[in-house]
Amino acid sequence: MWLTRVAALSLVAAISVDAQHGNLTAPFPNSTYANSSSPDPAVGAGTQAFQSSPPFYPSPWGSGAGDWGSAYTKARAFVGQLTLLEKVNLTTGVGWILDRCVGNTGGIPRLGFEGLCMQDSPLGIRFTDYNSAFPAGVNVAATFSRGLALLRGQAMGAEHRGKGIDVQLGPVAGPLGRAPAGGRNWEGFSPDPVLTGILMGETIRGIQSSGVIACAKHLIANEQEHFRQAGEAQGYNYNISESLSSNVDDATMHELYLWPFADAVRAGVGSIMCSYNQINNSYGCQNSYLLNNLLKNELDFQGFVMSDWQAQHAGVATALAGLDMTMPGDTSFDTGVSYWGTNLTVAVLNGTVPEWRLDDMVTRIMAAYYYVGRDTSRIPVNFNSWTLDTYGFRHPIVEAGPQLTNEHVDVRDEHARLIRQIGSASTVLLKNTNNTLPLNGTEKFTAVFGNDAGSSPVGPNGCPDRGCDNGTLAMGWGSGTASFPYLVTPETAIQNEVVGKNHVFQSITDNFASQQIQSLAGQASVAIVFVNSDSGEGYLAPDGNEGDRNNLTFWQGGDVLVKNVSAICNNTILVMHTVGPVLIGDYASNPNITAILWAGLPGEQSGNAIADVLYGRVNPGAKLPFTLAAERDDYGTDLLYRPNAGTDAPQQDFTEGVFIDYRSFDRSGISPVYEFGFGLSYTTFSYSNLQITKLNTSAYVPASGMTPPAPTSGEVDNNTANYVFPANITRLPLHIYPFLNTTDLEASANDTFYGDEGSIPADSQNGSPQPIPAAGGAPGGNAGLYDVIYQVSAIIQNTGSIVGEEVPQLYISLGGPNDPNTVLRGFERLSIQPGRSATFHADITRRDISNWDTAAQNWLVSSYPKTVYVGSSSRTLPLSQTLS
Repeated sequence: MWLTRVAALSLVAAISVDAQHGNLTAPFPNSTYANSSSPDPAVGAGTQAFQSSPPFYPSPWGSGAGDWGSAYTKARAFVGQLTLLEKVNLTTGVGWILDRCVGNTGGIPRLGFEGLCMQDSPLGIRFTDYNSAFPAGVNVAATFSRGLALLRGQAMGAEHRGKGIDVQLGPVAGPLGRAPAGGRNWEGFSPDPVLTGILMGETIRGIQSSGVIACAKHLIANEQEHFRQAGEAQGYNYNISESLSSNVDDATMHELYLWPFADAVRAGVGSIMCSYNQINNSYGCQNSYLLNNLLKNELDFQGFVMSDWQAQHAGVATALAGLDMTMPGDTSFDTGVSYWGTNLTVAVLNGTVPEWRLDDMVTRIMAAYYYVGRDTSRIPVNFNSWTLDTYGFRHPIVEAGPQLTNEHVDVRDEHARLIRQIGSASTVLLKNTNNTLPLNGTEKFTAVFGNDAGSSPVGPNGCPDRGCDNGTLAMGWGSGTASFPYLVTPETAIQNEVVGKNHVFQSITDNFASQQIQSLAGQASVAIVFVNSDSGEGYLAPDGNEGDRNNLTFWQGGDVLVKNVSAICNNTILVMHTVGPVLIGDYASNPNITAILWAGLPGEQSGNAIADVLYGRVNPGAKLPFTLAAERDDYGTDLLYRPNAGTDAPQQDFTEGVFIDYRSFDRSGISPVYEFGFGLSYTTFSYSNLQITKLNTSAYVPASGMTPPAPTSGEVDNNTANYVFPANITRLPLHIYPFLNTTDLEASANDTFYGDEGSIPADSQNGSPQPIPAAGGAPGGNAGLYDVIYQVSAIIQNTGSIVGEEVPQLYISLGGPNDPNTVLRGFERLSIQPGRSATFHADITRRDISNWDTAAQNWLVSSYPKTVYVGSSSRTLPLSQTLS
């Protein structure tokens, strides 16, 4: 998804053509640093530039597996009533800015069924008013809380439902976070696949429990903004003809990038969005191996695959490769032509796309609709993405359909309380010398510094899609945003705290007012410095950052500000609002910087949330969802900032395999500044009494057998005269319709390759029973993968004097020579009274101790010894035991 409202309506891409082109210290021509490649030779062999993705056909048809049976029964009954044109209408978007939502399918007027409404974003509702601005996914990851992820999902789903939205475009597991400077990492959760997968699943359950379809995105290996779309890159003066290819080997795909999507499928996600980039030199939305084999065959996904906006590059090829819905419908924004629409009708009539494939596409869409209860929770859309005016056009791009277009429905409920709770629960305390924190509000002179502490001079929504860094940072930029109903700044919250107790408070929010900063810092008994680092989606380039960050330093002269204040005030507290990792090694060791907190992107309650932690109303319990390094190249992986294949698709070879973030640090023996999973509290905890019980679990049984044949809903009427545009319908300019333009199919298709039978892949039209893969057989993969093999417990004691929350973490060493030292496999956030103990519980499933066997195409528990570790971070693991 891309484009701001302003840019969309003017059809002018909001990009800076003279922007800087990346960080020149980054590695070229690829993005894995020296000595950081995986030791597994299969990874090197499977990450070759210009390697090809193998074909896989036919596209599997949904079966109603798992708990989808009732939804499929209803969907098939609905689809059985539809004509060919009506089926095509439900799979094809009507076009960009042709209706009220960011994505809209055609409807079924004969049955009184309105087209489906798709709307951003993963942290709230984009392009509306009277909605909440929730903390970003990266903050949810920092909570390490299943419960808060679920509650946030429920609240976001309720707000989308209240606006009449059918599909919330979120949550995000792609990007996973391969490189710390990735522009959209903050929309997702963490570079750890287990942390992301668990919180992804809880978010989906929350959204869908509110009667809205969740859309997990972006499938897959969508790890940077540079070159994600050739056209966008050309706008930045890069001379490439095709989008970037992420070249990923089979084992890494399963053990890292596909892992959280398996959790999403197991959680019952109704929709999955395929990505802009290529995967092994095949576009994500027509990669048959990815969509047909990995997603629909192996993971037994029962919902529908939706394209990202303008991520469809072909018509028939995408349908046969497993795409079920195209968004926004037109080939490029507002061309008035589509790869589907008329062309999909033609393809079914001439037999190129079998009717069973179209039936499956529509059945999957409607099954998701019934699965989440849209048939009982749906209300009409009551907003318009393209204007906040009360009255306007329903079809803005062509200025047609004047109507009441915004009802300004307030859907926020009491969600501000939850937002504030997540904001404080996601604030990570990294340093606290001599118990500097918590403050008590009675400090003699409190000074606050930094642009990041204050309000934006143009307001919290003053920059389209938050595409600037003015004032405090509470979300990144791009389509993954929402409008703020208000934004409580740290400056306001801290001032209220101090002034309410009749003490002195002053602030400077100009980072470059050096003389004044020096003077105020000299007066302060405590100086609180706020700094940030921003990023977002690639269609915007604030300060020359083309979505991805150019560096891992603070923005707006933040590093100079920190050094200037801390050089004068020996009680400086550093608060960081960042989209991800930043380089703070000098500050961690600076004695004048007595406390450091990472507050991430906390949403509308930003100031109140940080004040709750600073002043001790909330005892911090969050943990870092990524690693903080001393140097950029310590991460081992980076972004590709320059095309490396001439004018062809840039080639990004994931030669590091599964070794990203803490796994890379551990393998390379590099000491981080603060490790993954690290976070302090105002109290202390001890760990003891690790117990592991092996259960009498049944042996793993590879799935086998055959699917039933592809179901169809009847015979196609091949009389082309019945599909010509009706004379009694007024054609709306640029709108995508399913009708033929003439009874001549070739003329209607307007395709120079029409009739080229050589382009139809073998078996792609085969609707006969198909073999069930050994690793498949159930949503999320073979059900035996989720059998609990071991149960783990440990005693966690609060050895301090105040109540606190701790996150015990379970790591496993898989033991093989090509495995990471340890991998996260479980966690639990516990609240413990002072002097009391709580028991940490975690299950170890078969999947948790398995590796992907590329030869067998199945999961395998290797014979290497496996060790369980439990502790407070990835590098503080006091308890361990070998699995028997």
